Amino acid sequence: MVTLLGVFIVLLCSKLLLALFKFFYKFWWVPTRIKYVMNSQGIRGPRYSFIYGNNKEISNMITESTSFPMDISHYTFPRVQPHIDSWLRIYGKNILYWQGPQAELVVTEPKLLREIMNVREISMGKVEVWPIYNKMLGGGLVFSQGDKWAKQRKLATHAFNGERLKNIVPATIESVEVMLKRWNDVGTKEKEVYKEFKTMTSEVISRIVFGSSYEQGKQIFEMQGALSLLAAKNMSQTRLPGFGMIFKDKDDLETEKLLASIRDLIMQMISEREKKMISGDEENSGIDYLGILLKARHDIDDNYKLSIQDVIDECRTFYIAGHGTISLLLTWVTLLLAIHTEWQEKARKEVQEVFGSQNPSSEGLARLKKMGMIINETLRLYPPGICVTRKVLKETRVGNLVLPPNLSIQIPTLALHHDIEIWGEDAHLFKPQRFSEGVANIVNNNPGAFIPFGYGPRICVGANYAINEAKITLAMILQRYRFSLSPNYVHAPVQCITFRPNFGVQIMFQAL
Repeated sequence: MVTLLGVFIVLLCSKLLLALFKFFYKFWWVPTRIKYVMNSQGIRGPRYSFIYGNNKEISNMITESTSFPMDISHYTFPRVQPHIDSWLRIYGKNILYWQGPQAELVVTEPKLLREIMNVREISMGKVEVWPIYNKMLGGGLVFSQGDKWAKQRKLATHAFNGERLKNIVPATIESVEVMLKRWNDVGTKEKEVYKEFKTMTSEVISRIVFGSSYEQGKQIFEMQGALSLLAAKNMSQTRLPGFGMIFKDKDDLETEKLLASIRDLIMQMISEREKKMISGDEENSGIDYLGILLKARHDIDDNYKLSIQDVIDECRTFYIAGHGTISLLLTWVTLLLAIHTEWQEKARKEVQEVFGSQNPSSEGLARLKKMGMIINETLRLYPPGICVTRKVLKETRVGNLVLPPNLSIQIPTLALHHDIEIWGEDAHLFKPQRFSEGVANIVNNNPGAFIPFGYGPRICVGANYAINEAKITLAMILQRYRFSLSPNYVHAPVQCITFRPNFGVQIMFQAL
């Protein structure tokens, strides 16, 4: 008995010592080593605080900067990322700071940025994210790696090829018409467009992903939206290893409940769709995204076969990429055109020349040059995502720097999009004419200058789809309304996973 007790105590002590070793390795040794390596190469930043890194400081700075509205200005970088703005001023173009024990290298120096963006190993390396993000998106395209990513990317590229983009046009028009009919029925002039566009784009995505089952799809997206809010709420928290496995707070329990409900709904839809596909009752079952995913699930080649969990994760990922991004793009474009009415009239004239009073067609969308300029300038000033992150998976030499493994690289989209050295002294003004010669010339001269959808092999696969949906929606609104900014609008951009208006965007509409 004594011997067994002794063995138990030895094993327990061994496990405790191992846990203690892992704890100090993660929270002290790795940060200390990375800090030494980067400091010795001239890269500096704020001091690392044990366990929490700079999270508390960041949280306090953001809380202070966003605690009150701002004047209507498009220079939002110091408000939304005050920590990055402050540290770039203090430490130079490239800085090192800490998200908990995770080292973050922020790069804005053009030469180093160009070299980093040319290293494929870094371009392919996605960073580890907070646990709630993993729960929210699972193993979908955004966070997957290696062969799994390649398989998912191929399917997504197939879903967004040129011919399929044409099939998206009728679904978009139908959903926009529903929204505009609702506007007419209500009869009031003021609309909160962020809410309106979220509703409209969720219906479009539901139709594209789930086809005839889009009403069920809308329920899934509503729950996925609730998950997004929980993720944003817990974004800057640092938890001790294993803490979340033992102690679950209210948000943890709510997250698990939502995930279970989402999974049950998608499983139900998969079961119904597969029965129809087997019986032959489902016409054009491969047109919507769910149909494409289910065909891959039954692929005879194991290299392309998807599991049920893969299908579920991809459906959830599509919500974030296809719903949140487009609704925000439409919201910020409408805000800018409501302020800059001269560009609103230019866009309306172009729409009338291309489509007259008819609904948009896929062939005519490419001819909306001015609208394309307006959309690009909106994406420059108000990109849906305010940074691009990559992970150094192994020691990598980039120019004169040797980057250690496990280093996260952050390319601050918002900072680069507002950089006066790239865009000139008027960088903070809305001037769509910057893009009169297209995007290529700007990007070729300044890599990283314009990256609203990321860059490299992992650039957003749905970028063209997002722009086409935005063009269709804006064209149909411009055909029917003139609009201006409501006196009730409060300018308060914030980062809540995506870059969004804190109090919505109130717009006054007048029927033509």
